[in-house]
Amino acid sequence: MATSVPVPFADIGKATSDLLGKDFPVGHTKLELKTVAPNGVTFNVLGNQDAKNGHITGELKTKYVDYKNGLTITESWTTSNLLTTQIELENKVAKGLKLDITGDFFPSEGKKNAKVGVQYKQLGVNSRAYLNLLKGPTVTTDVVVTRDGFLLGGDVAYDFTGSYITRFAVAAGYTAPEYSVALHANNSFKVFSASYYHRINADLEAGAKAVWDSKAPHSHSKAPVALEVGAKLYLDLGSFVKAKVNNAGVLGLGYTQALRKGIKVSVGGQFDTTKLDQAAHKFGVSFVFEA
Repeated sequence: MATSVPVPFADIGKATSDLLGKDFPVGHTKLELKTVAPNGVTFNVLGNQDAKNGHITGELKTKYVDYKNGLTITESWTTSNLLTTQIELENKVAKGLKLDITGDFFPSEGKKNAKVGVQYKQLGVNSRAYLNLLKGPTVTTDVVVTRDGFLLGGDVAYDFTGSYITRFAVAAGYTAPEYSVALHANNSFKVFSASYYHRINADLEAGAKAVWDSKAPHSHSKAPVALEVGAKLYLDLGSFVKAKVNNAGVLGLGYTQALRKGIKVSVGGQFDTTKLDQAAHKFGVSFVFEA
């Protein structure tokens, strides 16, 4: 019998993606500030400076959660002048059902967008559908089913104006307490990937991902399959190091340290091992403050 609610389609293989993608602040300086007001409203300020051109971007986000009524309201404003409001209602109409309304607005350009969504999850199944009202309109839907640790999911997008499917994908995986594996066929069966994640012990994690793009131009100097492997090692309760390398010879290193409660800093570097004598390397740093 199914014993758990499966993850959404987008989160199949997430453990590997997080291991290989997060905590490598390369090519930018990032600042994140999180605070919580007495009434429960969460404020989140994000700032990012590109190391190459010095361009600074930012975002101010507020989030209010009414747990009793299952209501969540999120608002954000970016330095590109994008205003976004999202209203979510969960487990109020029916158990396992979440309704979602999201609106975007560019005041300076007069552009706007609206999207409504519904998610339903119970033991053994997790399904979602989103209708983009002003683009197309288009509908995107995905569903994941699970049994005894095995996952099988599909994703499809349909354009009502042109009456055609814009994309489709399938994924399968298996999740155990210590490890997980996943297979994906994305971009209308043009990009295929396989990944695995393994928690070796309480201090060490490892993972790898291989990707083949069937439509990529053939090149004798570039391998048809992109392979990346990585690992994460906890040094103590407040710090860890990460490393990853791909078959193109690019090495990524990251170090994260909790300086004190609510303050975390991460530094990262990306090194092209085939061009060690050239200026082909990138560095970055990230600061997170929570109160």
